[in-house]
Amino acid sequence: MDCSSRDAERMCRLIGGACRKYRQPKNKQTDSAKRRSRMRVRRRKGKGARARSRRERRARPCPGRRDAGRRGSFRDQNGKDEPMSGFKKSQARAPARRDHYREVTDRIVAALEQGVAPWRRPWNPDKAAGPLSPINATTGRRYRGINVLLLGMSRFSFASGDPRFCSYKQAKDRGWQVRAGEKGATIYFYKSLCVEDRDAPADGEEHTRNIPLLRSFTVFNGSQIDGIPEFVPPTIEEAPWRRFEAADIILRNSGAVVRIGGDQAFYSPSTDHIQLPMERAFSSPEAYAAVQMHELTHFSGAKNRLNRDLSGRFGSAKYAFEELVADLSSCMINTELGLPTDIENHASYLSFWIERLKSDKREIFRAAAAAQKAADYCLAFHPDFAESRSDSDEQDASDSDAPLVEAA
Repeated sequence: MDCSSRDAERMCRLIGGACRKYRQPKNKQTDSAKRRSRMRVRRRKGKGARARSRRERRARPCPGRRDAGRRGSFRDQNGKDEPMSGFKKSQARAPARRDHYREVTDRIVAALEQGVAPWRRPWNPDKAAGPLSPINATTGRRYRGINVLLLGMSRFSFASGDPRFCSYKQAKDRGWQVRAGEKGATIYFYKSLCVEDRDAPADGEEHTRNIPLLRSFTVFNGSQIDGIPEFVPPTIEEAPWRRFEAADIILRNSGAVVRIGGDQAFYSPSTDHIQLPMERAFSSPEAYAAVQMHELTHFSGAKNRLNRDLSGRFGSAKYAFEELVADLSSCMINTELGLPTDIENHASYLSFWIERLKSDKREIFRAAAAAQKAADYCLAFHPDFAESRSDSDEQDASDSDAPLVEAA
């Protein structure tokens, strides 16, 4: 079929190019197929371009600066370019570090706001298995300082008749097992970290200094542990400082001047003497002995002894802080001697303690440390207790695997 006219040529194209002149070779695509192929390529390129554009927008260091460099920069409020390195780090939320001082203080303040000093025993020691200071179940050492206060606040402490505590690992190493679902008590120790002292003189010998870091540990009471041997409280022969006359022995050996009479109990720094009412004015001999130990802790703070600040007058901040130290210390002493700890104090002390602790989260740690020193000073006047402490100190000194110091 030959196409000589223009109409015939157009018709030939419409019917598919039947003539030889306009017939397409079989190995070549038609115009429509080429157009479809080009359209598919454009669509693919368009998707890729849009994807690349999104990636570039995400990778751009600063959307507000179109001419930012390769490393990236941003313009601060003063119009200066600042490097973007570390920008994401500053924006990321770092995990909040636990504030152990604040946690302890908040617990104690919450108890004080309810009108209760949490370091006092709310039970009758005669009905418990034995009012002993908390001890470690594996080493036998007494806990000290703030840990005495915290373990005394535990619902298992003493009321369970078992003053022993230990960590999960210590129990596991002994073949014991903490029961599932049991909740422990938190105690604190100081770990000494040795760092370079940049402020040290160049010609000096010491170029390092130690920084105390407060570490927390969880311990469990003996009543929460399966497999632990049954606790047997020490007998009077094993702990003779728990005899009835122990307070009199301590007071007599201290050398304190004690005057009897009047209706008040106090220690006078100016005359360095303890004033006590007559014994029959107290509800029981145990209550009388407890007040003796309370006033003896004030006696320990004199300048020629432990040198605490006793210059505060009644109602002042210094006076109330000294009462906090004496209250904590007498509780430690009376717990060790088996005496009552619920000595009545002026109501204004509680409000001051709350205000002071809220304003200074380390105050309770300082008070507990001073109270522990006062308790050690007073208890050392009992010869049997002093001997027992010297034996335990020798054992502690022989231990080389104890890098932590209790938060006294």
